[in-house]
Parts: sequence; structure tokens; C-alpha cells
Amino acid sequence: MSGKPELRGRAARLARLLPAGPRRAARTPFVLLVVLLLGGGLIGLLVLNSALSEGSFRMDDLQRDTKSLTDEEQALQRDIDSYSAPDALQRRARELGMVPGGDPAFLDPDGTVKGVPSAAAQPTQDAAAVVRPPEAIPLTGPTQAAPSPAASTFPAVPPVTPVPAAPLAQGTAFVPTAATPTTPGR
Repeated sequence: MSGKPELRGRAARLARLLPAGPRRAARTPFVLLVVLLLGGGLIGLLVLNSALSEGSFRMDDLQRDTKSLTDEEQALQRDIDSYSAPDALQRRARELGMVPGGDPAFLDPDGTVKGVPSAAAQPTQDAAAVVRPPEAIPLTGPTQAAPSPAASTFPAVPPVTPVPAAPLAQGTAFVPTAATPTTPGR
């Protein structure tokens, strides 16, 4: 007799389904599958890392561009501020041949003239010498006090008193109640 007992009936049928001897599964397909999975994972990580690095470099470039554009905007705003300063506006007006206006006159709603208009003053050479161009204004350093209204070369404008509006009747023309300055010679 052999070392193994012989199986009968149901056990014999089940034994036929199982392989007869010690059989080894093929390792090659399993090893290839594991290598492919690991290689694919590493390649995927490399592609992901490259995409993140590219995005980071692009973000750095955009931040650098934003900073340079912000600096340029601030420089342009300083230029605008220097050109819109009162003394720069006065200098530019004198270069264009403008002179300070005289005393204004105002029209009331009923058509009467309030105030006595006067001609514009002729420019003087010493007043033009006081005005500096915007490029000569220091951006840093001690601040200068604003000139007093008495030191201005422009005449003071008399205060305007508001006129109460009267109700309009049907068919009456509308006349604005705000004072309208007039210019001599127009």
C-alpha cells in the first residue's frame, strides 16, 4: 500500500477537482504587474511634481509682474499729484497766458446783477518767479505750510448768499436759483 489512503465517494470527486501534485503558480506575471504598478505610480508622481513646480514658477513671475506694475502705478500717481498741486496749476496757467480773474458779478433769478465786475489783473513778473515746477518740489523732507489766503495772488471771492426758490406757476420759465458767475467781455 502506498502512504496515502484511497478516497471514495464524495471525497474522491472533490479530490479530482484539486491539482494532483504540488504545483507552483507562475511568478512572472505577478512580478510584472507589481513592477508596472510601481513604475506607473512613480511616473505619475513625477508628472504631478513637475506640474506643481511649473505653477509655482508661473505664480512667482506673476507676483513679480504685479509688484513692478504697482511700483509703476505709484510713480505715475506721484506725477499726477505733483502736476495737480495748486502751485503747479498756477504755473501752468501762467504759461498758457491765463491771469487771475477780477471781482465776479452774479445774476439774481430776477435778472438783476449783484456785485461789481472788474477786469482781470495783469500778471506781474515777481508773482511768476515764486511758482516752482512740479519737478522741483521735493517728495521727501520737511513739509511746508500751505500759503495763507492773504498771500494768494488771486483776489478773494465774495461769499454768495443763497436765494430761496419761489414756487413756479404753470407756464413760467425755470430760472436757476444758484448764483451764476459772469465773465467780463463775454
